[in-house]
Amino acid sequence: MLALIFPGQGSQRPGMGGPWRDHPSWVLVSRLSEVCGRDLDALLVDADADTLRATRNAQIATFVLSLVILDAARQEGLAAAPTAAVAGHSLGEYSALVAVGVISAEDGARLVTERGEAMQSAADAAPGTMAAVLGLDFDTVVQACTGVDGAWVANDNAPGQVVISGTAEGIERAGANARDLGAKRVLPLAVGGAFHSPLMAPAQVRLETALRSATFADAAVPIVTNVDADAHRDGAGSAERLRAQLCAPVRWRDSLVRLHTLGATTFVELGPGTELSGMVKRTVADASRANVATPDDLAGLAAVTATG
Repeated sequence: MLALIFPGQGSQRPGMGGPWRDHPSWVLVSRLSEVCGRDLDALLVDADADTLRATRNAQIATFVLSLVILDAARQEGLAAAPTAAVAGHSLGEYSALVAVGVISAEDGARLVTERGEAMQSAADAAPGTMAAVLGLDFDTVVQACTGVDGAWVANDNAPGQVVISGTAEGIERAGANARDLGAKRVLPLAVGGAFHSPLMAPAQVRLETALRSATFADAAVPIVTNVDADAHRDGAGSAERLRAQLCAPVRWRDSLVRLHTLGATTFVELGPGTELSGMVKRTVADASRANVATPDDLAGLAAVTATG
């Protein structure tokens, strides 16, 4: 059975929409441009790296392209393949919710637009950064952050890959602690704020208003969510899980394991980039992996879904 997984902010890159522009699924871009009041075609095709790095641009661009790719993959047979569950990394959880019918693509676009603006504002008000700590387990990275003002664990991505988030000074001190505890490397990330940390609390307030205006249905198949790495089908709890997600760590390693225990033997990453597929390789060693980032990737999808 399949697990469908969707990437988050950081997977975007200039021109990522170009290869999809002539695909029938590209019609979603014009539809969601009207919903957002933005020229998403230009953002996906013409925007440079600096423009896409801005949170308000990165999030909606990644979300919309993920939905284009999902629609294209379904046309290639993905819709008929048995799916155990879905999940998305941070922003990618919104793509996953659309995939299983919890929210519409239109509501998803509205929420992601507001989420991006809210997080951008919070980051502008309280500047911060993030860093990847390689070579330590989650508990040891927690130890590196303990007692450091302005440093928190943000993402537990895979064995030996944990991301910390906070102020520049806090990340510098926690990174030094991590090296003292045996980290192989501490890599600064090119991000626009201290995501999944208490510095995003102001964004929660703004997002809550948008969440109240959205309609949530029950999921067609389970979705494993970031905040608890557990499977959910109830639409009623989705708004609170999305609100909590802004300041809570992304439990991605546990989420991948949970997808596997739900019966997923093949993980299909739908969206720009291949980072999530690499995390699957390190976390669920006996699982098959595939990713669809360009139209060329669709050619091998039928074989993957047939064996999934």
